[in-house]
Order: sequence, then structure tokens, then C-alpha cells
Amino acid sequence: MAAHWFETLTGPLSQKKQYRQDKARIDALPDPYGAAAKAMHRYITYFAAVTDGDTLVTMLGDLADLWERAAVDDTPVRDIVGDDPVEFAETFAQAYAGKQWIDKERARLVSAIDTATSAATGSASPDGTDPGTTGDGPRS
Repeated sequence: MAAHWFETLTGPLSQKKQYRQDKARIDALPDPYGAAAKAMHRYITYFAAVTDGDTLVTMLGDLADLWERAAVDDTPVRDIVGDDPVEFAETFAQAYAGKQWIDKERARLVSAIDTATSAATGSASPDGTDPGTTGDGPRS
């Protein structure tokens, strides 16, 4: 019962274990692959902003696989990332359709604009909420 309560608060322990294992695989890579993989991991973590643990763990595992394979094959780093490492990293991250934190903010923006425009015309908003509310309670 305690494990269930803890996982409810922090997420599945299996995801954390897998994340640590994949992170250790990246940390164990020889340079220049290790340096490239660590830099890409850091960038993807900020860029992707994935909130779904399964997606994040899968992405990190695939990242570790990519750089381990490149190290074994002795593939030059630039052959992997090309001339634009940012484009490569962003394309890599976009291949994972996980839920992102910004999704909630996008929905909130759309709702607020709908509410504002319907309040100006005096009609109910398209989502059925009262004009002047965002449908998710007060904001601070």
C-alpha cells in the first residue's frame, strides 16, 4: 500500500529505474559520443518538455541506443547530427508524441480567447462555460 501511495505522488518507480539505467549508459559512452549524447539529453529535456514518464523514458532509451551504436560503429558525430545539431535534436524529440506541459497552456489560451470574445458579444462561450471564466477555477 505504501508503494502505491508513493508512486501516486512521484510516478512509477520502474520509470525512475529505467531512466537511471539509460542515463548511466549515456554517462559511460566514450568521447566524443558521450559529450554529444549528454549535450543532446540536456537540450531535449528542455526543448521537449515532455510530462509523460513513459514517453520520456522511451526517448532517453532510444537516445542511449543511438549513441551506443554510433560509438560501436565509430560513426563520426557530424554524420549523426549533420550540420545543424539543434535541428537534429528537435526532430528527434518531435518524433515522440508525448504530452507536453505546454498543451495545457495552449488549451487555456484558446479557452480564454473564446471567453473574451464571447463576453464582448454577450453570448455563451463555445465550450459552454460562463463568459469571464476559463472553466478551470480561479487562477493566482
